Amino acid sequence: MPNIEEQRRVYYDFELELEAYNLKGIVQKFPNHFHDYYVIGFVEGGRRHLWCRGKEYDVAAGDLLLFNPRDNHCCGPVNGENLDYRAVNIKPEIMEQAVGEITGKKYLPHFDRNVVYQSETAPSVNTLYQSIVDRAPRMEREENLFFLLEQVIGEYTTPIDEITVSEPNPQIQMLCEYMERHFYENITLDELLSMTSFGKSYLLRTFTKETGVSPYRYLQNVRLKQAKKLLEQGETPVDVSGMTGFSDQSHFTNFFKEFIGLTPKQYQRIFQQPAGSGSAAKEQ
Repeated sequence: MPNIEEQRRVYYDFELELEAYNLKGIVQKFPNHFHDYYVIGFVEGGRRHLWCRGKEYDVAAGDLLLFNPRDNHCCGPVNGENLDYRAVNIKPEIMEQAVGEITGKKYLPHFDRNVVYQSETAPSVNTLYQSIVDRAPRMEREENLFFLLEQVIGEYTTPIDEITVSEPNPQIQMLCEYMERHFYENITLDELLSMTSFGKSYLLRTFTKETGVSPYRYLQNVRLKQAKKLLEQGETPVDVSGMTGFSDQSHFTNFFKEFIGLTPKQYQRIFQQPAGSGSAAKEQ
């Protein structure tokens, strides 16, 4: 494979309140994880093997990727190929508001598939991404966002009257809520076990089946979410490391880059809005 210079570019649109990013020349594997926001992205180049919600996919240039909040997924390169990928991250509250304006009904949509091969929607993702990068007028960016969402909601989401919400296991839900509140503590498996009527093996199997990730991986994702919030608020990476339960800053930095693709400092710079800018900042 040719040696392509690695680029990691992330932009935050302060007016639309969404992230747009491009990973180019990347061979990094991304471990099993989830997000608390929607992801709409497409592959521009480089094949990847993707695991999502218990299914496997081989994706390539022109394929559209759709992740609901909490869809656990991971991916790795095929034959060491360099990834070129663009995507936008949309907060649930922003998605709900947009869906209300598009459909007349305020609800959180659910993507009914994670991969759409050779999708005609991919160019719309790129159009929105590019308008954010170029700091186009707000009206243009808003139009691009709504045109994209109209397409994906109309073609790739479950109709509102067919959306079913399964009842979570109450003991697993309790453990999740506990880790959400105590993420900065040194939580042990025995501690979680003491809160349930489960055996250790059954707890691990049930938790992983229910959430898509193991208890420790869930805790890591919670810590990552909190770390991102603190970095966005201007806390230093060294302080964030201690505030989110990591053993040291080196461990925090390595973990953050493994999941996000940027160092904590690089991620934080995205939110340091340039003077006079109403749209976006970037880090490479």
